[in-house]
Amino acid sequence: MSLLAVGLSHRTAPVGVLERVTVSGDALVKLLHDVRQHENVSEALVVSTCNRVEVYAAVDRFHGGVTAVTNLLTVHSGLSTGELADHLYVHYQERAVQHLFTVACGLDSMVIGEGQILGQIRSALRLAQDEGTAGTMLNELAQHALRVGKRAHAETGIDRAGASLVGVGLTLAERVIGPVAGRRALVIGAGSMSSLAAATLARAGVTDIVIANRTFERAARLAETVGGRAVEPAAVPAELAEADLVISCVGAGHRSITVDMVEAAMRGRNDALFLLDLALPHDVEPGVRALPGVTLVDLESMQQVGLGAAGSADGGRGLPECTVSDGGRTQAICDVRRIIAEEVAAYLDAERASVVTPTVIALRNMAAGVVEAEIGRLMSRLPELDGRVRDEVTQTVRRVVDKLLHEPTVRVKKLAASPGGGHYAEALRELFDLDPTTPEAVSRMETDE
Repeated sequence: MSLLAVGLSHRTAPVGVLERVTVSGDALVKLLHDVRQHENVSEALVVSTCNRVEVYAAVDRFHGGVTAVTNLLTVHSGLSTGELADHLYVHYQERAVQHLFTVACGLDSMVIGEGQILGQIRSALRLAQDEGTAGTMLNELAQHALRVGKRAHAETGIDRAGASLVGVGLTLAERVIGPVAGRRALVIGAGSMSSLAAATLARAGVTDIVIANRTFERAARLAETVGGRAVEPAAVPAELAEADLVISCVGAGHRSITVDMVEAAMRGRNDALFLLDLALPHDVEPGVRALPGVTLVDLESMQQVGLGAAGSADGGRGLPECTVSDGGRTQAICDVRRIIAEEVAAYLDAERASVVTPTVIALRNMAAGVVEAEIGRLMSRLPELDGRVRDEVTQTVRRVVDKLLHEPTVRVKKLAASPGGGHYAEALRELFDLDPTTPEAVSRMETDE
């Protein structure tokens, strides 16, 4: 099986297209299973966020896999193949690994270095595990990507090189309404992005944070963590009239904030209202932009001005050269690129080495079988041997065989990690007539040292 990644992101598609393709809830589960059930696919994992939709799959045929995933994305989005194809990117094997590691490190995010993508990858992996669509390949790939992302944030200044979308949004808000400290804010939603928004508002000194969510209990829990208060969705129109800043992160497919609601909220007001829509599909009707005193910033606005962009990290294309100094931002990016290169090499080495593991186990099983058979034959011919001598003879023969096999098995694992290393495993199988698909070899793959 080979690794395939097919997707689109804020770098390749306008927000309107992303909005059509983004999947969540039951639709995301259905897409997962539809991909997995295709004849060319054995594993599937989908990363779907407000900035990207990417399908990772273990496939037996490249072209068949690409066609299958592309067709399913068109079905789920309602877009035609022509409308979608121009915005898709396809990565295979090493390039797919590099891309996911780059995404996990925040280099492919709209705001460079943001750490929320790690939680989104973790959620994507957990869903694929729960639904049974992720097997050994995608489990190991996603786990490794999460480790790479954590390493990048721990070892570099990439966290400081960029900011979260919420942080950028607050910066824009202050240009409109002035300092947010001491202001009143309304957060619509209680998911991960809303939690980040509420926490960011609290750190910025916002004194009155109101959380509105369809499930009141979740809103209450989030409000408690930031010292705010929770309200039912029905209270949103009234809260709009009192808020200076509104952040909406629902993305449920219907408008949480309409033109009529905002127009009513602005009656009799002389101060400005800033709305930050971080959802896909959008939560706020775009028509509110035409209302006096109202500023709406959404993902499309951020995309158009290129906030935090670092360029595509594929092969370094679009990223700044490492010889430029700009207060540490470029150096942080270059440090992360180095980490990604190291980790991609380590992942590929481990993957190539794992190919030989069943063959090594089969060789050891065969040798153990020969030892046991010969010891049994010897003991039947020399029944007068006492127990102590029998044990010593048995241990001696086993040690001899283990020593004879040790160096060849160590070397074949090292050689297998190099390009074309699978040929050494093939040679072992041919020379010793081994079958690495035996139940013993398969069951011991995870514990073999």
